[in-house]
Amino acid sequence: MAARLAGVTHKRLTLLLVLDNVGATASGACTGRVLLGLKKRGFGQGKLNGFGGKVEAGETVAEAAARELEEEAGIKATDAVKCGMLHFEFEDDPTWLEVHVFRATQYTGNPSESDEMRPEWFEAAQIPFEKMWLDDKYWFPLLLKGSDFSGYFLFRGHDSILQYALTETILPLEELLALAPTTPSSQ
Repeated sequence: MAARLAGVTHKRLTLLLVLDNVGATASGACTGRVLLGLKKRGFGQGKLNGFGGKVEAGETVAEAAARELEEEAGIKATDAVKCGMLHFEFEDDPTWLEVHVFRATQYTGNPSESDEMRPEWFEAAQIPFEKMWLDDKYWFPLLLKGSDFSGYFLFRGHDSILQYALTETILPLEELLALAPTTPSSQ
């Protein structure tokens, strides 16, 4: 495993998802809403996503997640909790993205558009995965059901997943990579 990670650098990022009354009915149907933002510029432009970005020098990942949510959506999460860890490798790129995922159910303020994101509420049962990153359809259901999770995704470009590994617990990267990878059947 050490050989696989030799020469790899990691870029620390955050992602915060705001959930409103998300749960499940007795039949298992998802209820509630999720706040997503349409990325207006930069990496991921044109895709719907949660709110987040780079961890600045001297910031914890939790502080960065809170700052990014306020900058991008104009609201402050009051109960953000880390729930996931996602690792993204892009073919032929030695820099992997290390994304610390948070969920929040309480916030102050009203979601408002920024230079970078246009927030919009979506019904949890009707998440528009076709307008999001390909990996979201794999880990997002775990977020919605309240699970902690870890994921690794190997991308070719931005529109093709070659392999992934996903588990319902937060694992160190070395343990996650030791899991048998899955090859998506369709994108």
